[in-house]
Amino acid sequence: MTKPSVQHATFTIERHLKAPLARVFRAWSVPEAKRQWFACHEDWQTLHYTLDLRPGGREQNQVADSNGLLHAYDAVYFDIVPEARILYAYEMKLGEARISASLATVTFEAEPSGTKMVFVEQVAFLDGYADDGSRLQGTEIALDRLQAILERDASVTH
Repeated sequence: MTKPSVQHATFTIERHLKAPLARVFRAWSVPEAKRQWFACHEDWQTLHYTLDLRPGGREQNQVADSNGLLHAYDAVYFDIVPEARILYAYEMKLGEARISASLATVTFEAEPSGTKMVFVEQVAFLDGYADDGSRLQGTEIALDRLQAILERDASVTH
C-alpha cells in the first residue's frame, strides 16, 4: 500500500472564444452540449454520463480507456451564476483508487469579439499519484475542443 500523501497544484487557463456568452455558458450547462467536448481522449468509451447543473447538482462521467481501465469523474456544483460563474468540486478515480480531489471555478465575461472564459483549478493529488502535468494537459485539450466546436459552429452560414 502507498503511504498516504498529498501534493497540491493550481492552474489557470484563459480562453477568448469567438462565440456569444449565452452559447458558451450553454456548452457548459446542457448535457448534450457538454458531452461533445468534455473529453481529452476520443478513443475512450463512455460508460455513463449525467449532468445536473444547479447548486447541489451533480455531474458524473465514467469512461474506459483503451486498456479497459475505468476513469471516473464525480462532481458536485456549489454556485451557479448563469452566464457569469460556475463553482464545483470533483474527485477523480482510476479503477477503485481515488487519485485527486479538486475545486474548480469557471468565469465568463462578454467581450466585443465573443466571450472571455477563465478556468481555475486547485487540485490535491493523493497517495503518490504522479500527475506529471497530465491534468493540466487534459483540461487544455478539453477546452481546445470546446473552442473548436464553438468557433466551427459560429462559422456555419445559415
